[in-house]
Amino acid sequence: MSFDKNLLDIICCPVTRLPMEPMLTATLAKLNGLILEQKIRDCGDAVVTEELQDALVTDDGKIAYPIVDGIPVLLEERGISLTQLDAF
Repeated sequence: MSFDKNLLDIICCPVTRLPMEPMLTATLAKLNGLILEQKIRDCGDAVVTEELQDALVTDDGKIAYPIVDGIPVLLEERGISLTQLDAF
């Protein structure tokens, strides 16, 4: 994880207000594989075209947010619903 982990104590999902945790490596790999196949859309309904270096996921495992250059991008439209992973 390339960001300050102390942030996890103060940030939360902008939609659900749930705490966030780092995404597991296996989940990130599966998500990136589907991103390469252009099968993943963000919550703004845009196709995600760039692989994620890192990501944070809500404690319930339903929404992920990318980390870009060590900064979590906690914008509602940039969130990725992880229910999409169940379809593949």
